[in-house]
Parts: sequence; C-alpha cells; structure tokens
Amino acid sequence: MPSAENASKSSAGHAGSKLSDLEIKDAQLIFNSVWEDLEEEFGNEQLRFPKEIILLGGAPGAGKGTNTAFIAKARGLTCPPVVISALLDSPEAKRLKDAGAMVGDREVVGLLLRELMKPDYRDGVILDGFPRTRVQVECLKLLVDQMHRLRREFYGTPLSIHFRQPTIHIMVLFVDEKESIARQLKRGRETRLHNEEVLRTGVGTLWEDRPTDHDESLAQRRYRVFKEQTWDALQSLKEIFHYHFINAEGSFQEVEQNIIKELDYQSTLELDPPTVDRLRGVPVASEIIIHARQELVKRLDAYELEHTELFARVVHFIEHKIMPIVLRHAISGSAHINTEESTLEDPQALAMLIDVFSERGYHATVDLHKIEVPEKVDLKTGQITCRTKKVFRILIRFQGSEIRRG
Repeated sequence: MPSAENASKSSAGHAGSKLSDLEIKDAQLIFNSVWEDLEEEFGNEQLRFPKEIILLGGAPGAGKGTNTAFIAKARGLTCPPVVISALLDSPEAKRLKDAGAMVGDREVVGLLLRELMKPDYRDGVILDGFPRTRVQVECLKLLVDQMHRLRREFYGTPLSIHFRQPTIHIMVLFVDEKESIARQLKRGRETRLHNEEVLRTGVGTLWEDRPTDHDESLAQRRYRVFKEQTWDALQSLKEIFHYHFINAEGSFQEVEQNIIKELDYQSTLELDPPTVDRLRGVPVASEIIIHARQELVKRLDAYELEHTELFARVVHFIEHKIMPIVLRHAISGSAHINTEESTLEDPQALAMLIDVFSERGYHATVDLHKIEVPEKVDLKTGQITCRTKKVFRILIRFQGSEIRRG
C-alpha cells in the first residue's frame, strides 16, 4: 500500500489525466492558506486529527444514512458522523454566508479541518460527503501528508500518542442507476405519506422532503452527478488509501454482511509500523473479536512509544516461551503455562501480555501464585526458613481446530 506522502507527489497520475496542474496548484494554495491559519491560531502541538478517517460515499439511495450507524459500530466508533451538508448549515458557515462570502472549497476545507480537531473525533470518524471535487481530493492528500509530518515531528516525545499513524478508508456504497432511481422515488412516496400523517395528527416530526425524490428525471440527474463528480473523486484515491467497495443492492442484512466482510479487522491497518514489526512473530488467531478496539490499539502504540524496552521483553517472552506451547494445543484451543518469568513481576508487563494476546485474537488470563519453598532447617530450634516462589499461571484460549472424525 503506497503512503499518502509518496502518492501525493504523483497525484496527477493517480487522479487521471483529467486532473490539471492548475487544479492541483489551486488545491495547494487553498490548503496552505487554511493550514497556515490553523498553525497561527492553535500551534503545531494542538493540530491533532482523528487516528482513523472513513470517507463514506454512495450513490443516491444507496443507504448511507441507513448504514452509517452500523459502520460506526463495526469500527467501534461512538462519535456521530461528520456530515458535510450539515456542516455547511452550521453557525460558522452561516456567518460566512451572512458576511457575503461564498462557501467554496476553501471554506469547506477550513470548516472540516476545524471540526476534525475536536476531541470527540480523536480515535476515529466517519466523513459523509467529502471529498466531492478534485480540489477537495488534493486537499485530503495534503492533510494526510501533514498528519504524517506531525507524526515524524513528535515521534519519541511525550506528545507522540496524539500523533499516531493515520488510517484512511474509502468506503463506497454502490447501487446501479435503475435501483438508485427506484429507491429515491420510493423514499419520496414514504416521506410524503409520513409528513401528511404528522400534519394531520400533530404527532411526530417531519422528514426532509427532497424535490428530487418525486421527479424521475431529477432523480436520474442526481445519480449522474454522483457518477461524474463524487464517484470520480473517490476512485482517484483508490490506489492511495484503503478502499472498500460495498454492493448495497441487497437486503439490509446482506448489505451489513458485505460491510463486515470488507471491514475485517487487520492490525497492520491500525498500529504504528514499529508496533507491527514488534508483533509480527505472534500468529494471528483465525477469528478476532473487536472489543474496545480504539482503546486497545492506543494502549499498544503507547507501550511501543513510551515503554519500548519492557514491551520488547514481553513480546520476546511471548514469542519464544509461550507460543511454542500454544501451538502444541492448536486442536484444543486452550493452553496452560506456568512460569517464573521475572519480567512479569512488573504489573505493566502483565497488562502488555494480556493486550498483545487480545490484539492477536486470543483470550489470556494470568494468576499469580506464591508458594513457600523450604530452603533450610535449624537443627537446634527446628525452625524452617522458606523462600517465596512466584509462579504465574497463564491460560490462553482461542478458536481451536475442528477435526472431523470418521
């Protein structure tokens, strides 16, 4: 997977021959102007952006609104999505309009970057409706380049945990033109019936009623605008970032399964490269359960950045002392290990061990048993002198092998 830093240097090639040098230059001018304003107002140390950004695009009627909550749950995100159309109706955007300013690419990029700096989005966020133009595509690449630069600048400092390797996903929910038009018109009929009932009874809230949902030619035009603008914009990023194409034409359950299949967790998309290298010798279990994923990833990255030596010893111990035993229990899916490893006497080391196994798809528990071992006996008094022996009892559980017996 090429990095955004390298990719942006040849962005004209990735975006296709339609992307002119003038458009790239315009994007650089726009982004640099916005970035300079942020640097001046906040300073480099506060330019903190989400670890994970999911760019959600989709044809009209593809179900972005319906599936956003499911995608957020699948990625362990608790913050609401950033919807660009809503952002352009925010008080900040209205102040720009009231001052006579047009809300063009510069204003969109400026509003978006300020929104993404909010602490609520620190671990990850879904962006609905960005990028939509070629200039916005180039601005996105420049943002990711700056995130990589900040990561290099603060790597090895106490602030490094705030500038982790960014993960960018492009997610496209796709339906063909016929299905898109049918869904738009169906939504229009349902919206009209719902709103009539609300007005008649006074119960409930009115739904947004779009003119395009009542006119087949307008619905068709909206789909074609998507194909010509947003589709091209997202496709131009396909070779740069993690790309997910979701067939959204089936039932809700089928679409959700398609989403899960595309978003199967892979630690190499999440962790800093040194952390990935450190964990490479620990096999990944066949099935991983995502639980509190962002917090787990954050802890592991913090171990590598802030407790490097201890983390290295723990991982070495796992690879060379525990995994050989675990591999011999691949059929049962359960391995018990007793050890007097002194490294584990540090409580932080125990936490690291459990987190490493959790990240790799195993479930680990550790109990400490203290055993009094006689060392010598005073023959005159009969007094026995003992030493305390610490034994760590480790239980590793995982999905065992299913063997068919005939």
